[in-house]
Amino acid sequence: MSDVLFQVDKLKKDFRRGKSVIHALDDVSFMIYRGETLSLVGESGCGKTTCARTLLGVYEPTEGSILWNGKDTKSLGSAERMAFRRQNQMIFQDPYASLDPRMTVSVSIEEGMKRHFKLSSAERQKRVEELLHTVGLTAEFASRFPHELSGGQRQRVGIARALALKPEFLACDEPIAALDVSIQAQIINLLLRLQKERGLTYLMISHDLTMVRHISDRVAVMYLGSIVEFSDTEALYEKPRHPYTKALFSAVPKAEPDSDWLKERLQLTGEIPDSGHVPPGCNFAPRCPYASERCRQAAPPLTEQEQGHFVACWETQA
Repeated sequence: MSDVLFQVDKLKKDFRRGKSVIHALDDVSFMIYRGETLSLVGESGCGKTTCARTLLGVYEPTEGSILWNGKDTKSLGSAERMAFRRQNQMIFQDPYASLDPRMTVSVSIEEGMKRHFKLSSAERQKRVEELLHTVGLTAEFASRFPHELSGGQRQRVGIARALALKPEFLACDEPIAALDVSIQAQIINLLLRLQKERGLTYLMISHDLTMVRHISDRVAVMYLGSIVEFSDTEALYEKPRHPYTKALFSAVPKAEPDSDWLKERLQLTGEIPDSGHVPPGCNFAPRCPYASERCRQAAPPLTEQEQGHFVACWETQA
């Protein structure tokens, strides 16, 4: 069996806003390998969550293809589509908003089991208790409602619900952003343990670049719906090449400000352009201090500038 779980090719996703068209994703291509953690990073509104939801079939692609286990998701039969939904789950950013306030923890976790597995009520209840134990909660939490839980406990329930269908892939959309700092490390360690024990594959969406470096195998940097840099994690953090990536890393607080890491500090000016009125040429050109006339006329392709290190920038190709 191929090590490639997902292959995304020239993916585009547009939304209509009145008479305008929002280009949420524009020519996005990447692969996700079994057992790895691929992270998507970038400013809010760059298309990270849209990418994950399109990958999982929540949104229909405008153009491009998504291959899952070598099969185009558009051509999946009914049985294959059910398997796709069961094996690919999502953990949401806001655990409170993702849980129905009228449902107990047990009912929320059981909901998917009723549709996908033929289990008795007793078998489902046993499975709920096992899942709660797996994520660090006791069986007594099964009868509680979301408002009776802390933020960290709600996110553990969200993880348990995602695990209920025995998935092979989890899209984690800012899974620690809404949590206290003291709880964030616990949730990340839980996700790492589950990945090791169950052989899970993760697509991690995050603003926390320090955490991304800690857990990721590869990182894709997104800007205004496009991937501008893609590399193995250590190669990207040791030698970022795209100006936007350098600017992101420049904003990360350093424990040792005078260390050799990223001596070139880059501060951006201006605002992200409206996705409904994308400028010609490189999307980043209006904010890039190195932009040339060529950058403003033609969009640079994502090219491999070092082994496994892809960059979409005319200036770094020179």
